Amino acid sequence: MRIAVSGSSGLIGSALVGSLRTDRHDVLRLVRREASAPDEVRWDPGKGYVDAGRLDGCDAVVHLAGAGIADRRWTESYKRVLRDSRVLGTAAVADAVASLDRPPSVFVCGTAIGYYGDTGDRRVDETAPPGRGFLADLCQEWEAATNAAEEAGIRTVHARTGLVVSRKGGAWGRLFPIFRAGLGGRLGNGRQYWSFISLHDHIAALHHLIDTESLAGPVNLTGPEPLTNREVTAAMGRVLHRPTPFPVPAAALRAALGGFAEDVIGSQRVVPRKLLDSGFAFAFPGIEEALRAALRG
Repeated sequence: MRIAVSGSSGLIGSALVGSLRTDRHDVLRLVRREASAPDEVRWDPGKGYVDAGRLDGCDAVVHLAGAGIADRRWTESYKRVLRDSRVLGTAAVADAVASLDRPPSVFVCGTAIGYYGDTGDRRVDETAPPGRGFLADLCQEWEAATNAAEEAGIRTVHARTGLVVSRKGGAWGRLFPIFRAGLGGRLGNGRQYWSFISLHDHIAALHHLIDTESLAGPVNLTGPEPLTNREVTAAMGRVLHRPTPFPVPAAALRAALGGFAEDVIGSQRVVPRKLLDSGFAFAFPGIEEALRAALRG
């Protein structure tokens, strides 16, 4: 298959490109600079530009680009960066694929389980309504930006991603060094649910979304059993053989992270019903398995 990927330099995108090429797929990477290699396609999300002709004849397009949710404190200016990088970028790619003479059969757009807002201890699947707050509102705009592709009849999947367990980046990339140093602990009261997924399973799930014609619309990319932050913290301590004595008070998180703190101490008990119903099998479903896989990788 010929597959185009945006966000190919990020944690998930780089792993996906490597995996697709290992499986002998022909991969094109969308880049924001002038294309300088045969596998590169120029795009400018801020200007709504994509070199669409290079995408003609692709079998699939996977859109993963966007500014890092946890990279900076959520100031009003950074919130605009987060929104524009997702909504404008997604609309640009969706418009491009919709314009092609030979469009892809599937358009996979990475979004987030932030769509559901704070779910408390309530288990939610893809049928749940959107939540409240900045991230929930952003996810709704983000997913709506794929409309051009859907209206063109392209199977469109919204891959609502949970917390990806990897030592190479993302939230867990920051947690591993802290816990290795023996400075880890629960966040807030520790009772909030974390919906996690190993990087290996996340990449396998993206393959599954590309290949499974029955999957469209929102699909949760999370492990089968969310755990509380207190349980995750205990597992980190066991796997790394370190104490976890230092809880971080909610007030300190709010001071350090601004608006993003509400999503860190909020609870999201999200389950991957559509993945499981479509026959997807997790290689590392439990937190200790996912952590050990991350350490090996």
